[in-house]
Amino acid sequence: MEILLLIAFMLATAKLLGYLFEKAGQPVVMGQIIGGLLIGIFFKTNPIIQEFSNLGVLLLLFLAGLESDIEEFKKVGRPSLIVAGTGVAAAFLTGFLIAYPFVEIHEAVLYGAIMTPTSVSITVKVLMEMRKLSTREGMTILAAAVVDDVLGILILTIALSIVRGGNVEYRAITEILLEVSGFLFVFLYFGPKLAETTFRRISRIDLPEATTAFALVFLIFFAYLAEHLNLASILGAYLVGLALAQSHQKKQIFDHMNVIGYSLFIPLFFVEVGMRIELGYIIHAGLFALLYTVGAIASKILGCGLGASISGFDRAGSLRIGVGMIPRMGVELAMLAVAMASGAIGADALTVAILMVFTTTMVTPPLLKWLYSRTVP
Repeated sequence: MEILLLIAFMLATAKLLGYLFEKAGQPVVMGQIIGGLLIGIFFKTNPIIQEFSNLGVLLLLFLAGLESDIEEFKKVGRPSLIVAGTGVAAAFLTGFLIAYPFVEIHEAVLYGAIMTPTSVSITVKVLMEMRKLSTREGMTILAAAVVDDVLGILILTIALSIVRGGNVEYRAITEILLEVSGFLFVFLYFGPKLAETTFRRISRIDLPEATTAFALVFLIFFAYLAEHLNLASILGAYLVGLALAQSHQKKQIFDHMNVIGYSLFIPLFFVEVGMRIELGYIIHAGLFALLYTVGAIASKILGCGLGASISGFDRAGSLRIGVGMIPRMGVELAMLAVAMASGAIGADALTVAILMVFTTTMVTPPLLKWLYSRTVP
């Protein structure tokens, strides 16, 4: 019962602070994260709330997929590869060079790897609020985030292989590349037709909300499958939404999933993000943690911005893409957990990672909103 009361309190906080921040001209998500930060002082998250939160981020990316155009997604394939490649290279080198004076060289490599991925959920929410997700910039950010998560996992795999055995496990790297290539190929080229056929038949089931229920089933199943293949679960959720976006049931699914997501799970996700942030870690962060955090922000703005510029975006578009790629969250902490479990990096890395996650999560929404409200010369 106490957990249910805490969920109710979290939900009320999400809506009230979100409303206040919206009235103040700030992104709703920022109010929800700050609300979670305040709740986290008195209450801690738990496995049940974390599962609600996990479903929230999956629904958010699923809805982002439903709002996306698969043809537009294909068009930004080359720019997204360039943006992700330059962003990952800049982030890895920055993380390595900042860490090298403070830790052993193998740990510096791991710190470089942990800095590389982008957590797209924060950016997606802000772009959806501003109705900018379906723009070329929004699609490029989404596609690039998928690519640099994969590149980040590859870099971590290589780094851990070197640390553990002194050599690179090419089989593991090849497996990851084949898995993600197969996943993307199936969804982009066969997904729309399969989704249309499947949901046309499901719509004939004469039960309340059968279409919505099966949309949830496919969302959870493919998110699980992606995670089982050592890919990000949000990749599976986004691609299911992208495939369903081409079906005749799109509007019905979107409307009903929108209600499910924003009435409960998505607000809880952002509040729980705030609850996970330990103020004590941030207060006691040292010089290394501060430099690492600044490097995490600057490397994405410069690296991804450069990639966007090379791909033909103007200065304003390049800067927006760079800022949109700043946030870090789930994949980075998962990578840190893997590195710590292997014994390759110490528990003190948690302070560094938490400060980076907190800062990048908080600075992105207002920066994005500001950039879209002005014209960059």
